[in-house]
Amino acid sequence: MPSHDARIIRGAAIPTAVAGLIAAAISTAVVGTKGLLGAVFATLLVMAFFSFGQVALDRLTRNNAQLLMPAALAVYTTQILLVGIVLAVFKHTSLFDTKVFGFTLLGCALIWTGFQVRGAMKAKIFYVDPDASERKDSSSERQQ
Repeated sequence: MPSHDARIIRGAAIPTAVAGLIAAAISTAVVGTKGLLGAVFATLLVMAFFSFGQVALDRLTRNNAQLLMPAALAVYTTQILLVGIVLAVFKHTSLFDTKVFGFTLLGCALIWTGFQVRGAMKAKIFYVDPDASERKDSSSERQQ
């Protein structure tokens, strides 16, 4: 994984974890242990799905950068569908507070997405490799 991708994941994971801790503290105070479990599960779910999505996107586009947009849309759609499936499966659970789970999930997903966009904007990743023509010229000179 390129260092800028790792930086983007770290830049999104840290604020999401902090928001999850705040949500866990608030929900524990308001709802109790079931609120704590709901907030922690939602935070871990968002961090797992979205970080694995970034890793999958890196692997899908490593050799073909032109696939970035379709791959990104496919990965994001898959993430949202999986989150929807988890929501449907745990709709009537009594293991944790489902309202806390839902609100924490929504908040953490928005925070992750926002900081992921911020990290990508600050990464200054070239979409054109400025050194490629120099490498090509020097390799053709060596062949002659």
